Amino acid sequence: MSGQKAVTPSADGLAASVKAAKPRGRPPVHLWNPPFSGDLDIRIARDGTWYYEGSRFERLELVKLFSSILKKEGDKYFLVTPVEKVGIIVEDAPFVAVDFDVEGDGEGQTLTFLTQVGETAKAGADLPIRVAHDDETGEPAPYVLIRDNLEALIDRKSFYRLVELGTHKDGWFGVWSQGTFFPIAPSDTVEEG
Repeated sequence: MSGQKAVTPSADGLAASVKAAKPRGRPPVHLWNPPFSGDLDIRIARDGTWYYEGSRFERLELVKLFSSILKKEGDKYFLVTPVEKVGIIVEDAPFVAVDFDVEGDGEGQTLTFLTQVGETAKAGADLPIRVAHDDETGEPAPYVLIRDNLEALIDRKSFYRLVELGTHKDGWFGVWSQGTFFPIAPSDTVEEG
């Protein structure tokens, strides 16, 4: 090193780097590939709450800013700027779908999900809905892809609403959005009515 002091990543430094880049719209994190700068003590809980050094983020604008620079590589999550890349912990999915709108009906309906940070995503072939099941309890965990390999856990009330829209197709119970059928469960495991 030529006399340069290593800088420890910080939440304030990260926010300043993003603001300095002045991206219009969503930052182009897919184009940013800086060297790994270390881990930052940021955790996104399963309910979508963000924590820094054990304390809950109180400013929604800061959460929105950081969620806009979120990137997933393999099974790891990072906050990325043009000059640094820091690792964070995500307990389940980085977003929670807290509501959705329905336009149309049947095979022609479109489901538009809203996350806890205000992002929207229209479920379809490019942004699929999937349902995982807990190996021990069988409990369903529904997700929708929001963007760039980043999913949202669909909250319970929204999942119940999805089930109300469900229909059967080829031995599966599921929902339609933008002409794509998304299976939720085998038809023979779903009670009619």
